[in-house]
Amino acid sequence: MQDKQTPDAPEQAPAIDVHPADDAATASPPGNTAAASEADTMPSLEETLRQAELKASEHHDAWLRAKAETENVRRRAQEDIAKASKFAAEKFAQAMLPVKDSLEAALNAENSTVENLRSGVELTLKQLTAAFEGAGLAVIDPMGEKFDPNLHQAISAQPDDGEPNRVINVLQRGYSLHERVIRPALVIVSAPKAG
Repeated sequence: MQDKQTPDAPEQAPAIDVHPADDAATASPPGNTAAASEADTMPSLEETLRQAELKASEHHDAWLRAKAETENVRRRAQEDIAKASKFAAEKFAQAMLPVKDSLEAALNAENSTVENLRSGVELTLKQLTAAFEGAGLAVIDPMGEKFDPNLHQAISAQPDDGEPNRVINVLQRGYSLHERVIRPALVIVSAPKAG
C-alpha cells in the first residue's frame, strides 16, 4: 500500500538539472559586446583632447574679441567725456558773441548821445539776459522773501517792523545754473526791534 499514491497528495515536480558550466559557455564573455559598441561610439583620448583644445581656442578667441570691444567702448566713452567737457560752453559762447559785438559797436560809435548809449545798453542787456536764459542761468532776486542760507548770503541784519529774518535789501543778485546756486544773493535781512 505504500506504493499507491493517494489522490490527495500533490505530484512532485521533476527535478531540473542546471549546469553552471553550460550557462557560462553560452553567455558572451563579460564586456566583449559592450566594449565593442563603446569602442565604436566613444572617441579616443586624443580625439577628446583635440576637441577640448578646439573649444578652448574658440572660447579664448571670443574672450579676446569681447575684451577688445570693451576697450573700444571705454575709449569712445572717454573721448566723448573729454569732448563734452571741452565744448560744454560752446552754445553759451555762441550766445555771448552778439553781446560782445553790441558792446564793441557801442564803443566804436562816434557822436553818440546819452540816449543812444542808454538804448544800446538796454538792448545789449536784453541779449545778455536771453543768452543766460538759453544756458539755464536764472537770477536769484529774493526781495521780500524769507532768508534761505542755501540761496542767500546775509551780510548784515537791520531792525525792522516786519517779520524777522526777511530779506529787506538785495545788494547783489544771485544766480543759479539749472537750479544749482553758482552765486548766492548778497542780502540784508530784518531783525526784530529791540525793546
